[in-house]
Amino acid sequence: MKILLNNENQVIPEPWRQGSLLFLLRDYFGLVGAKLGCGEGVCGACTVIVDGVAIRSCITSADSVQGARVETVEGLAGDGGPLHPVQQAWLDHAVPQCGYCQAGQIMSAVALLRENAQPTSDEVEDAMEGNLCRCGTYQRIRAAIHSVAEVKR
Repeated sequence: MKILLNNENQVIPEPWRQGSLLFLLRDYFGLVGAKLGCGEGVCGACTVIVDGVAIRSCITSADSVQGARVETVEGLAGDGGPLHPVQQAWLDHAVPQCGYCQAGQIMSAVALLRENAQPTSDEVEDAMEGNLCRCGTYQRIRAAIHSVAEVKR
């Protein structure tokens, strides 16, 4: 079984195919940006992008992404490259607090902005609704997303 993980072809060994995509990413590939929050696909801390769609990796089986393009927060900037515009906006707007939800928040925002470069406030709310932030930085998250959309205008 193969996937394209952060623009690199990867083979997934048999024992890892039956588990969740989240544990494959974290425990086999060492990509620990996506976090286990609720384990039920509700909180969004485990969000990654699969074939352009933000998904919850904790409830996605590894074997279901065979042949897919999987992107994690670690793959956004690349090796030593500049930060992705959404990552930079997160810093510019002082979004991170505890940081636990941030990778999932960022991946949901990236998927949104790829699909809709100029989202309305309601569209941002809808896209980010499933990503919970215990620290309550929702206003800064929205501002960061809108700032990236402004730059794209």
